Amino acid sequence: MLAVEELEIADPPGPWADAGFTLADDGTCRVGDVRLRFTGRERERGTGIVGWSLRGLPEGWAAGDLDGVPTAPGTTPADVPAGRPPEHPNGATVIDHVVLLTPDLARTRAALAAIGADERRVRDGAMGGAAVRQVFYRWGEVVVEVVGAPDGHGEGPASLWGVTFAVADIDAAAALLGERAGPVKDAVQPGRRITTVRHRDLGLSVRTALISPYVRATR
Repeated sequence: MLAVEELEIADPPGPWADAGFTLADDGTCRVGDVRLRFTGRERERGTGIVGWSLRGLPEGWAAGDLDGVPTAPGTTPADVPAGRPPEHPNGATVIDHVVLLTPDLARTRAALAAIGADERRVRDGAMGGAAVRQVFYRWGEVVVEVVGAPDGHGEGPASLWGVTFAVADIDAAAALLGERAGPVKDAVQPGRRITTVRHRDLGLSVRTALISPYVRATR
């Protein structure tokens, strides 16, 4: 079973502490089962989420590219609990979803199928006025949302575009960030509310959002 173990982020850790995340003594941050490792800006690989570690990769997988995304094998089996995570001032509890952008949706879907990833749902929508197709996977507690043009066959690698954290109290999280967060509004998911973090104002290079907890439908 695939699971996201770590996101590698080309930021210093300080701005993430300013955004309400609790840092460990080694400067990393854990949200739910996922560790955020901050590698600073002095890197040739650019900014944003520049790689990840996945548990449950096929046997023999060595660190390399997954359709252009630097991918390392996780250090613990996918079914081993990570232990109790820290509390965060912004109320973050888990990573709700990570967005993976691709110029060639069919190619990326094939690459993910090759490592044993099962598609959960496919949805057609729009982004910036252009038609997109969203393909959803669940890897551990994280939803991976792959986004690309329905018939796109562009060149270039896929890339980890942004992350959304679920928080215990969306209004309290927005109040903590103040003007560094957008208005809280209804999310696409029924019964949930979301705010976009003005990441550049905080010195983050990752497009970031906060969303209220998942609401299980009741009869």
